[in-house]
Amino acid sequence: MDLQARVIKELKVKPTIDPQEEIRRSIDFMKEYLSKYSFLKSMVLGISGGQDSTLAGKLAQMAVDELNEEIGEDKYSFIAVRLPYGEQMDESDAQDAINFMKPAKVYTVNIKGAVDASVSALKQAGIELTDFQKGNEKARERMKAQYSIAAAESGIVLGTDHAAEAITGFYTKHGDGACDLMPLYRLNKRQGREMLKVLGCPEHLYKKKPTADLEENKPQLPDETALGVSYEAIDDYLEGKEVTQTEKEKIESHFLRSEHKRHDAISVYDDWWK
Repeated sequence: MDLQARVIKELKVKPTIDPQEEIRRSIDFMKEYLSKYSFLKSMVLGISGGQDSTLAGKLAQMAVDELNEEIGEDKYSFIAVRLPYGEQMDESDAQDAINFMKPAKVYTVNIKGAVDASVSALKQAGIELTDFQKGNEKARERMKAQYSIAAAESGIVLGTDHAAEAITGFYTKHGDGACDLMPLYRLNKRQGREMLKVLGCPEHLYKKKPTADLEENKPQLPDETALGVSYEAIDDYLEGKEVTQTEKEKIESHFLRSEHKRHDAISVYDDWWK
């Protein structure tokens, strides 16, 4: 099996999808998980205003709406969380995404104070973070806040990881890569867009240039610039199509270098890595 075939099998990507079927699949997945544990009452997700959190959040709200209707009471809720570092440049997009989802609750946690305090404490200990490393600090603080809210609201935390992100490892370990459920896993970027179109999402949200926006020295840095390869090429690769040799090498380099991110912590009994 060549590496491309191995990647596709590992990330469970289909060459084509029926958007309605995948919408149904994600909703049923979340409903089944919530119903399994009697103590669960909510799902929590950080909302950035980008494609991925908009899709995951809309599907989550649809899942809790269906569950509440089925049981005849408002037991379950979807909680959207805004997690800006100071002021977010694309705040209007985040608000448009929330208006599209219509979550039961919205919390805003400004992470600037917590992140700056952590960076300062590390500096006092002799560790000075780069701007890039501080970006990872922001991602981990955001996830920490989401887990605190989930604990207070008898909930679980959703993740937005999908195949086009997983293949490159373009997320922060124990930051946005940490979660309880991943309803978008198996989808690539264009497949997520297809689902949002079917759901009636405002066009500017799924056509927007993806950005992690974690670095202060490079505000709104597009993901594709940071990765050195387009999502179009990544999606083609994941669908089993041919890409240029340069694109193939870049994608596979990202995949192999980030392999550690796609595995749980290793114990002395694990032998897959030896």
